[in-house]
Amino acid sequence: MKDTVGAGRRTLRRFAGPVALADRLEKSKALDKPIRALAKVVREKIGPGRARDLLHGVPTGKPLHPPLATVTLGCWLSATLLDVAGAGPRAARVLLAAGVGSALPTAASGLTDWSSLHLEQQRVGFVHMLANVSALGLFSASLLARWSGHERSGRALSLAGLGVAGLGGYLGGHLAYRQAAGANHAPQVSHLVALGWHDLGRIKDLPDGRPVARRLGYIQLFVLRHGESVTVLADQCPHLAMPLHQGRLVIEDGEPCVVCTWHGSTFRLSDGSVKHGPATAPAPAFQTRVRRDGTIQVRPGLT
Repeated sequence: MKDTVGAGRRTLRRFAGPVALADRLEKSKALDKPIRALAKVVREKIGPGRARDLLHGVPTGKPLHPPLATVTLGCWLSATLLDVAGAGPRAARVLLAAGVGSALPTAASGLTDWSSLHLEQQRVGFVHMLANVSALGLFSASLLARWSGHERSGRALSLAGLGVAGLGGYLGGHLAYRQAAGANHAPQVSHLVALGWHDLGRIKDLPDGRPVARRLGYIQLFVLRHGESVTVLADQCPHLAMPLHQGRLVIEDGEPCVVCTWHGSTFRLSDGSVKHGPATAPAPAFQTRVRRDGTIQVRPGLT
């Protein structure tokens, strides 16, 4: 029995190798100095504004980097498959060129997102970036070799590039699915709260003009009183779950907003929608009303 259990554990360790490697990478401090330096440069060069919001994907409501990466890697994979199938070289060259050309906006959006992540996420993302830069170099060299008439060398370089890009893609998947980089961290409140209105407390117990946290069942809420009106949002920042009630209240283009103090995501108080990234998903908003006895009531969603 012990031998069977021991063999099972050895098999599990063997199959968990890549996962264990990525987990160790999260905790490795070896590259922290260049990581911090690069992240600072990116934040300084691509400051808050429309360009940064566009690179984050704020206008589309979803991170921009993943679909761009799909285009780039899809072109390179398709070119390599054409090589393996023995298809005409012209189509492979077109796909390689398209992949190399799309790599710049892909890298720009990825770097912008990466600069606003936690350090453990940045450690994985940094190696992900190094792998993808290496893949870009190999595919670019492949394209140049093909243009120079060295078709066989070009195909070999493409195969090597695909292998390195596969490593980068694996680490990108670890970032997205294990570390939840780019995912929406705000709770989807509609299925966590029963239908109808819910009492949240007395309006006289809330400070005027200062956000506080209140609980409604499983959910922590951002609650802000202005005189006799009350604004209520889900308290977790959709970017990386910072409590929004600890954020700063500002006026942006005449609109009252709350700014997450971790990475600067800015949300309109009127409906929780994103004013500035890195967040791309809104902070879920609640309808509110104040009963005659001063009791605040809330329910999910805005009409």
